Amino acid sequence: MNGKNKSNQVILSLGGNQGDVIQTFIETKQLIEKNIGLISKSSSLYKTAAWGETNQSDFLNQVILVTTNLFPIELLNKCMEIEKHLGRVRTDKNRWKERIIDIDILFYNNETINLPNLEIPHPQIANRKFILIPLVEIFPELVHPVLKKTIENLEKNCKDILNVKKNN
Repeated sequence: MNGKNKSNQVILSLGGNQGDVIQTFIETKQLIEKNIGLISKSSSLYKTAAWGETNQSDFLNQVILVTTNLFPIELLNKCMEIEKHLGRVRTDKNRWKERIIDIDILFYNNETINLPNLEIPHPQIANRKFILIPLVEIFPELVHPVLKKTIENLEKNCKDILNVKKNN
């Protein structure tokens, strides 16, 4: 596992459906740049119906590329600190509930990491169009290190039926 003193390319996803989500994303990205690393690429914002528990507001989603020198577990902790700072409350019961912000680690370099509280690549990438469509926008040829397929191919074969559209 790489980390300190090495420049790591990390793809994060941002999601939220409570409050002023666009403003929260701006604040989130400022905190990421302050505490994690430089954001070098961002997808457009995408609007998606809620996934899992559907009787709630639509979500906005975005993926970003960040360069960091943090180890994966440090990165996870920083992401959770940012979520908490912005008002996210995590409990076992609210997995699919509305949230002000959700930051997920999708990829860390081209590594596969399996820890009790961290799995990279994110295990649900291939099942969620709200992740795949923004990824296709900026990284269509990226090959998933476990599934050995491009992001574009995963998106074309994804069974997720939720409508994902650019937020104008």
